[in-house]
Amino acid sequence: MCACGENRALDRIKKSGTITVITLNNAHCYYLYRDQEMGFEFELAKAFADYLGVELDVKACKSWNELLPSLDKKGGDFVAASVTIAPSSLELADFSNKYLSVQQMVITHKDNLQVNSIDDLEGKTIRVRGETSYEQELKKLREIRLDISIRVHHDVSTEEIIQDVANGRTEITLADSNVALLNRRYYPNIRVAFPIGEPQSLGWAVKKGEGALLDKINTFFDRIKQDGTFDDIYKRYYAYVEKFDHFDIKKFQQRIKARLPKYKHIIKKASERYGFDWRLIAALIYQESQFNPRARSFTGVKGLMQLTLPTAQEMGIENRLEPEQSIMGGVKYLRKLYDLYDTAQGLNRLFIALAAYNVGKGHVLDARKLASNMKLDPNKWSSLEKALPLLSNGRYYKKSRFGYCRGREPVFHVQSILAYYDILKKEAIEYAIKD
Repeated sequence: MCACGENRALDRIKKSGTITVITLNNAHCYYLYRDQEMGFEFELAKAFADYLGVELDVKACKSWNELLPSLDKKGGDFVAASVTIAPSSLELADFSNKYLSVQQMVITHKDNLQVNSIDDLEGKTIRVRGETSYEQELKKLREIRLDISIRVHHDVSTEEIIQDVANGRTEITLADSNVALLNRRYYPNIRVAFPIGEPQSLGWAVKKGEGALLDKINTFFDRIKQDGTFDDIYKRYYAYVEKFDHFDIKKFQQRIKARLPKYKHIIKKASERYGFDWRLIAALIYQESQFNPRARSFTGVKGLMQLTLPTAQEMGIENRLEPEQSIMGGVKYLRKLYDLYDTAQGLNRLFIALAAYNVGKGHVLDARKLASNMKLDPNKWSSLEKALPLLSNGRYYKKSRFGYCRGREPVFHVQSILAYYDILKKEAIEYAIKD
């Protein structure tokens, strides 16, 4: 009878051909972008459904306190919503092994330099979302050592509270490290001040007693961490969040308001013609020229897309300083590079094409060969991140076909574009609830 009970959910999933995930409708779990379902937890859940050979159905809750009870009430099979494995949660559901470690961080405005340690929270009011590990941690601190006021919200997301901190409407809040660092990119006026409490583990939850499904989840995570799938999905949503330049992000946000509107229609036109998201192209243009149509480099590149003369001629561009010609030629060239790297899949293909746009096809070819020699997959961007910087070292570039390369530049180039792209995407994200 025990074995039958433990296999009940998994048997039902295999029979129906569908698995139902319960998650949250936010920037970290599940959302719609350009009418496409996206989100870190959604991507992991979709990969799990593929691993089982079934379809994925999504049920999104409106609040955190609905998640675990929904395993019974909504007929969901598992919860994937960046839930901390805490004693209180273990009373309601069984949890997988951890798939990500996070730590709660204290967040203040960047001008608030008085709050630098836990003791500095004495006498402060801290706003957090209710029924979360944030609230639990603050209550423990209050019981043990601190006189603090805890102001909880049940209908406001952590992201909204962080925005209030950035705008000066709230003094202090808490967020898990992945959430805090990502939102610092969106709201550069916040300061991720210091960690609080011990590192915590995130896990997926299943209804108590569903041991067979839990075993499948654990085996799945072991597999995707070994084959690189987990890292690929993680980077898709949290790429380089630890790298942060307040001045650069503020300047970008100012210039997308002041300069981008003048060229947006051309960018959209070129992006549609060559099959790219226009926000990605806008991020590339900013990285190349900061939306300055008369930008010039000592290397001889010119215009919004910083085209070389040979590339402009190849793309049929007569005047690199004319905005529409530059954008059309640059996007056409990026498409040509993208088509060239057809052995790479998904975002790996895009990142390799962006690197080649910056440093040239020859150096990318050398980096891919070097990656292969290092027993790395040349079709993975993570491999080229390691190989490209080595091409500035004589030990490696003297043996390469195209010689010396400032290999850290294309890596930084791609990292910067992804940060700008992520900021531009945020305004287009939709949080429609699915019941």
